[in-house]
Amino acid sequence: MQNPLPLQRLALPLALSSLIALGACSKQEATSATESAPQTAQNTTAESVAPTEASEKLAPEAASAPTLSAQEQTEISELAKDLHTHVAVLASDEFEGRAPASKGEELTINYLATEFEKLGLKPGAIDSDGNPSWFQKVPVVEMNIESTPLTIKGEGFEKSLAPLTDMVTFTQRQTPESQLKDSPLVFVGYGIVAPENDWNDYAGLDMKGKTAVILVNDPGYATQDKNLFNGNAMTYYGRWSYKFEEAARQGADGAIVIHETGAAGYPWEVVSGSWSGAQISLAADDKNADRVAVESWITDDAAKALFTAAGLDFDAEMAAAKQRGFQAKPMNLTASVDLKKELRTSDSRNVVAKVEGSKYPDEAIIYTAHWDHLGVNENTEGHDHIFNGAVDNATGTAGLLAMAHQVTKQPQAPERSMVFVAVTAEESGLLGSKFYAANPVVPLEKTVAGINFDAMGVLGPMRDVVVMGYGSSELEKMLEKAAAKQARYLAPEEHPERGYFYRSDHFSLAKKGVPMLYFTSGTDSFEHGREWAQQKGKDYLANAYHKPGDEYDAEWNLEGAALDLALGLDLGLELANSRDWPNWYEGNEFRAARDASSETRK
Repeated sequence: MQNPLPLQRLALPLALSSLIALGACSKQEATSATESAPQTAQNTTAESVAPTEASEKLAPEAASAPTLSAQEQTEISELAKDLHTHVAVLASDEFEGRAPASKGEELTINYLATEFEKLGLKPGAIDSDGNPSWFQKVPVVEMNIESTPLTIKGEGFEKSLAPLTDMVTFTQRQTPESQLKDSPLVFVGYGIVAPENDWNDYAGLDMKGKTAVILVNDPGYATQDKNLFNGNAMTYYGRWSYKFEEAARQGADGAIVIHETGAAGYPWEVVSGSWSGAQISLAADDKNADRVAVESWITDDAAKALFTAAGLDFDAEMAAAKQRGFQAKPMNLTASVDLKKELRTSDSRNVVAKVEGSKYPDEAIIYTAHWDHLGVNENTEGHDHIFNGAVDNATGTAGLLAMAHQVTKQPQAPERSMVFVAVTAEESGLLGSKFYAANPVVPLEKTVAGINFDAMGVLGPMRDVVVMGYGSSELEKMLEKAAAKQARYLAPEEHPERGYFYRSDHFSLAKKGVPMLYFTSGTDSFEHGREWAQQKGKDYLANAYHKPGDEYDAEWNLEGAALDLALGLDLGLELANSRDWPNWYEGNEFRAARDASSETRK
């Protein structure tokens, strides 16, 4: 989330598994409204979801501590030390919350480039003159938005929804003004068009000039029917970003998502905090004219008041929206709001460093982590207005430096290249990784695989390694083998209904076909047990996630995060010194994109 440059959009904690093993990202995946809607990122076969035999054995045996040789323990200690060193700097008040296009960005990217250079890595990007550079320019537009109240009118009814308290409004259109003026409201249920699921909430509707009122998440979660969409596990259709995209495809003027903590996976404070302040998006030649004029969230209390004014029973309409064949309903209410924007165009930057392969330098393993957070927001209550983003995601960014340090200590250079990309503007919708995926420094068809680190654990070693989108790719077999050596086991995310798979930067490359892993420490603490770690995770979500309270603590036990980095390092080195090309499992939504470039890898 960001700040001076944007406080951006909502990300959601990742698995929030160990204290923060989760807290991850924000992510507003702002995909183009013209892109086709993806399906679920997870295999739904029993085989892909069930833990393997090895994991089932490991979990109950409950080792009392990670299994490490003396050499491995030294590596873990070094990784943890590096993490402490770099997180303390990146999450300091001096860095002002690391918002894109701010003083915090300049400090952050120069710190990363300097540290990579000290380690002996090479610049991985190319500048406009064709010379090697540490920086990949990412053109963005910053918008400081001032919004009037959202005024809802109907026969004998008028209600003004107050910014931040009752609603948040924003827009993707890169123009000085956006507005809704007496735009008719239409309740469109979950706002989903999914032909493969025989589902169309917009069937028969002409949304031109109208505003869609939409429920968050999807019918699978709402019904807990495992045969509907992906059951409890959120599909991309359940993400708020998809809702806004689909409303635009339907020709709507506006789109309003109804917040509900359980279905969204985070409280209203995360929404209001993430969408206040400046917002950024990738610069677009058409100024994003194909997006709706106004995108908005409203609280569930505000929504209930509107449904009552419309003569509709909120609970009954929610129940109807869960059923196939749902018919959208005009609410006989109108919405009006004016947004005035100060626009600033600038270049944010991804930081790219590489260890060049000794035999196959044109093939690469990629590591990603987003360096940005929410910056400074003077509108925040209290005396602390800096969103330091220590867990989210100074930890993952520091992890890139820590892993790079270990790679340089290997007795021989890897045969394939290893690329470290600290991406910008994740909190604004995965913008930096989206730009990288469209402009990779190593062609995506020659990118062997990737691992993403976001909001790493700070509570010490955990037995479980939580994999987002568990059951997706062949990389999981490698990860399971490496985890077993640490006396750890793989586990699916605890809350698949929250859609964490779609909320971090690996998703940008996965959509293009690159096999990507995103894992984190879980909540099965070696030292304190699961209940303790789960409570810590809840505390983080309530008090620190996307809040000024996400600050560095020198007392953190970062050996758990170090164990995760060691897993990523082992996988990367194994792939870098092999001729293997892992793939997505058959039936996975990204398999076709990968297979389309298979000839280039023969």
